[in-house]
Amino acid sequence: MAKPLTDQEKKKQISVRGLAGVENVADLKTNFNRHLHFTLVKDRNVATKRDYYFALANTVRDHLVGRWIRTQQHYYEKDPKRVYYLSLEFYMGRTLQNTMVNLALENACDEATYQLGLDMEELQDIEEDAGLGNGGLGRLAACFLDSMASLGLAAYGYGIRYEFGIFNQKIVNGWQVEEADDWLRYGNPWEKARPEYMRPVHFYGRVDHTADGVQWVDTQVVLALPYDTPVPGYRNNIVNTMRLWSAKAPCDFNLKDFNVGGYIQAVLDRNLAENISRVLYPNDNFFEGKELRLKQEYFVVAATLQDIIRRFKASKFGSTEYVRMDLSTLPDKVAIQLNDTHPALAIPELMRILVDIEKLIWEKAWDIVVRTCAYTNHTVLPEALERWPVDLFQNLLPRHLEIIYEINKRHLERISKLYPGDQDRLRRMSLIEEGDVKKINMAHLCIVGSHAVNGVARIHSEIIKNTSICTKKNGILLGHFLFGSNHTVLPNLNFKENKMKFAAHLEEHYKVKINPTPGYHTAKMIIKLITSIGDIVNNDPVVGDRLKVIFLENYRVTLAEKVIPAADLSEQISTAGTEASGTGNMKFMLNGALTIGTMDGANVEMAEEAGEENLFIFGMRVHDVEALDKKGYDAVSYYNGIPELKQAIDQISGGFFSPTQPDLFKDLVNMLMHHDRFKVFADYEDYMKCQEKVSALYKNPKEWTKMVIHNIAGCGKFSSDRTISEYAREIWGMEPSLEKIAAPDDPR
Repeated sequence: MAKPLTDQEKKKQISVRGLAGVENVADLKTNFNRHLHFTLVKDRNVATKRDYYFALANTVRDHLVGRWIRTQQHYYEKDPKRVYYLSLEFYMGRTLQNTMVNLALENACDEATYQLGLDMEELQDIEEDAGLGNGGLGRLAACFLDSMASLGLAAYGYGIRYEFGIFNQKIVNGWQVEEADDWLRYGNPWEKARPEYMRPVHFYGRVDHTADGVQWVDTQVVLALPYDTPVPGYRNNIVNTMRLWSAKAPCDFNLKDFNVGGYIQAVLDRNLAENISRVLYPNDNFFEGKELRLKQEYFVVAATLQDIIRRFKASKFGSTEYVRMDLSTLPDKVAIQLNDTHPALAIPELMRILVDIEKLIWEKAWDIVVRTCAYTNHTVLPEALERWPVDLFQNLLPRHLEIIYEINKRHLERISKLYPGDQDRLRRMSLIEEGDVKKINMAHLCIVGSHAVNGVARIHSEIIKNTSICTKKNGILLGHFLFGSNHTVLPNLNFKENKMKFAAHLEEHYKVKINPTPGYHTAKMIIKLITSIGDIVNNDPVVGDRLKVIFLENYRVTLAEKVIPAADLSEQISTAGTEASGTGNMKFMLNGALTIGTMDGANVEMAEEAGEENLFIFGMRVHDVEALDKKGYDAVSYYNGIPELKQAIDQISGGFFSPTQPDLFKDLVNMLMHHDRFKVFADYEDYMKCQEKVSALYKNPKEWTKMVIHNIAGCGKFSSDRTISEYAREIWGMEPSLEKIAAPDDPR
């Protein structure tokens, strides 16, 4: 327990910390103790630090609630256009500090906890990172929610409330070991369940076509229970909502079966339905066509669209009889942003609602859908693009398959009129990919069904526009975009099957076995290689303390907040044309780290803003990669031509870093030598020369600092506020507002 402060010391502390007044601190202390006693049912004799965290979180949350309610009242009265951001991930990290900063409570809470004998930083560290995202895609969504609130946009984030997030990573003997991320085990003080807005979601069944219309019948129903989390803007008293859906089984048990055990089994079978929101898929850079994943994608879309239409019909604008009848004005009041292809089913689902339920004619419904939906593409890597088997759709979502076929039929009819007799073009542009397994290309569906398509960096958008999202070099026309004739930078989209065939070919003809799956096996081996190198370097008596190799386990938002401000050099070394954007590179730049990287993703714009001379740029450009693709990449020639590279590869393959298991890393070396589509060796020599420039400049602190200042000064463009302002004006047809609304205790 800290020593009590004298009145003079209190006044000095308050003055130094810049607080508004003693009353604010006193109120926070009173509310803290009230929550400790009445919410947590504890006193100071038995309370743990976790209890103190929850007491503080609930105290801060009290300051959100009035603003949250008032914001929703404000939206109802003003009836603005609303944007709905659909994402399978929201990588929110921790909420407490962000909320205190946005409400201007941080100093007061710091002082209040200090006077209570507690350390606020210790309490903040107790909060679990919300297990709702993997990385860049989810973190972008989280930043966008914050910016939309700060810019006064009537916005809602919609996703899934995963019970278990991406696994917690532990490194044991150099190997990755996964542990469950049970982030909700102690509860979540920031969320509020809304069972009154629970919505049914249907799966399986069959489709009846009758004189009265189309009906999807004999379905299995899962209930979607919403949990709301407040998203405060920066000191403008606006609090928006992130609504996450949790899967619940319906309670329609047949009690007559109780005596024969049917009731017990029915209760146990609830888990099958509720598994939909059980766990976040951890691998966001490799598509796996799992039925549970498709269930998750439709689950969030179906529940969200019901909620959107309910809110639209309940609004002042939507309550007229005309609008109730046909929803023709929906695009005037609703913007739906699809964050990658994961929520692509919003397009056929909205068509189903408008055609089957609202009874609109197809053409009118399609016009509404296209004007309402917009799509953000996050990758050009073919293995990450979603392509769902038609058979899986036929079983799980039979009506949606019919709708997608009809969308495709009309789309191809339109293309046929533009390019008569061009069957090859029709095949390339189809939403349905023919082959041994017929598949639906979800990126094509998004492009055809949206009025706007964007990448997440300029180079990424140019690649999307100038290449086909298919296997051919010719450009294609999709939806509203003309993809001109150009060279493609995308490999064959049948990537997984081709890898299996190539692996078999290597084994048969070269007696080389490689693991054909690029997911976690290869990733784990890379981690093991890093830790094994660390074992050698960190224990080398000559190197001593001058160099350490450490793999930071369980990297997440909270750890990034510690690492990024401490870094001097940011390595952004993707092969040109493969990284959509990157946001970590921007964060490092903002915090004073210099970038060594390729001209890829957001690095291009970072070089423009700070000046290319203030970054360490190396390696091939996109056109160089294209030229190398035409010529043919030969890793062995680089290996034989660069002695330093050959020595490093020989050490890895020869067991220098794994003396007890000399063959441990041979699969990795075989991949680099024979199956590396990222062409790592081609950039190696230039990378090493660039590192020498880094080392030389680091010895000159004055010049290094000058480059740092140029980088920090050039960061303004990369604000998510600027990004969201552009989305609002150019895609959603909305105008950001810097106007504050009155605080709950403001007499106005």
